[in-house]
Amino acid sequence: MLPSRRLPCLPWILPAHGPHRTVRPGVFLRRNSSFASSQFPELASRESSRHQIYQSLSTDPFVNLSIEHFLLQNTPQDSKILFLYINRPCVVIGRNQNPWLETNLGVLQQDRIGNGDAETDQTDDVLYVRRRSGGGAVFHDEGNLNYGVISPRDAFTRDKHAEMVVRALHRIGATNTSVNERHDIVLRQNVPEAIRQSSTATVEDPPKEASAQALKISGSAFKLTRFRALHHGTCLLDSPNIRNLGFFLRSPARPYIKAKGVESVRSPVGNVSASLADSLTPFSIQGVMSSVIQEFGRLYGVNPDAILRANRACHTNEPELYAGDDWVAGTVGDPQALDVPDIQKGITELRSLDWKYLQTPQFTFSTHPIDEDPRPRPSLPPTLPPSTRIFLRLKHGSVLESHISLSSDLVIAETQAHRVHEALNGRNLHELSMHDWQAALESLRESDEDDVDIADQVRHLAEFIGTKFGARSS
Repeated sequence: MLPSRRLPCLPWILPAHGPHRTVRPGVFLRRNSSFASSQFPELASRESSRHQIYQSLSTDPFVNLSIEHFLLQNTPQDSKILFLYINRPCVVIGRNQNPWLETNLGVLQQDRIGNGDAETDQTDDVLYVRRRSGGGAVFHDEGNLNYGVISPRDAFTRDKHAEMVVRALHRIGATNTSVNERHDIVLRQNVPEAIRQSSTATVEDPPKEASAQALKISGSAFKLTRFRALHHGTCLLDSPNIRNLGFFLRSPARPYIKAKGVESVRSPVGNVSASLADSLTPFSIQGVMSSVIQEFGRLYGVNPDAILRANRACHTNEPELYAGDDWVAGTVGDPQALDVPDIQKGITELRSLDWKYLQTPQFTFSTHPIDEDPRPRPSLPPTLPPSTRIFLRLKHGSVLESHISLSSDLVIAETQAHRVHEALNGRNLHELSMHDWQAALESLRESDEDDVDIADQVRHLAEFIGTKFGARSS
């Protein structure tokens, strides 16, 4: 047997990438060497790191999306990167989406209390996240594998990496998976099995572009820069929440909102594990991760040592980072979130309430048909008079126009609407609590001596509006 080749211990110096990159001489690289997690930025940005494979040990979606963004911005232009991660339960919407339309904010974590900082994230509540890429709203949990592939833009196609994941699923026996015309991965099922697996939908929110035979298991989103392309996607492997996704993704305000921006296409979904229930081989998420790594290696001709190290990381879940002449592989996570300034900056931005809410494109909320949104509306609750009118136009999450009134007398209704608008004009929607809505709508009353019916109507109106927008109770 030939002895293994040992490379000379020559220092390599990092090239400067961007205004914040510093040169750190004296980092020694041996073949297949292990490194401290603190050297992740240097290894990731090294010009010779053509292939990189990472698994995150963090389940924080803000951490994982910020590491992914760091890799998009800082890795060499010709490099190919695979990043695998699993998030704690959260709803993630696209950059150009509307959280009041795409999510049931009332059942998500009340991040609007305080500054949405890290301290409020240490609960069991489902988080609300806005990512930097486009696409639709998705639900993540411990049974959903997220994959991100970063590659040169000139070699990028929208199906390339979804097809890579399909080949990985075929490896573990899920041969009934394929990529559809929307670049999603779907699971073909017979009708009884599809009905058993699929997440429920209501008459008010029917699934679109889907059938009982094709359950969606993976959606994709993309972000393109001048030289680089990011394709990241979900993969529903063994979600314990598979039947309840609509509870988090179905907004009570949907029948009343007309929004600019991207609206999600809603489809029935399923778990890959359910289709493999009769398989002789035990199903595991780690097995799927290993299979995806193998297919990434085949697609881009990755060094076998990198595949070996990356596969080891999938099964040990230990902090480790390895590098060879032209590759890096191992685990990342919270240490990078603490130690890398660019990643810290990304986390702070994603957690900020300005990013989560004020990035929202213009939209209207109306309880009656209007020229730009002539759809019929659901009936108002019987606790409100039939003459009730509610109209709001919002831009960047702030009230731009409004008309809220109770009276059937047009003159009185205009006066009521004017007074309410004075209280709401310019207010940020995410900051309005139930108490704030009640206070703003008090101007509908002529005086404190108004009868009990008017007071009750104002209270019911505040509850109706606040509930639709997921307003907090205090």
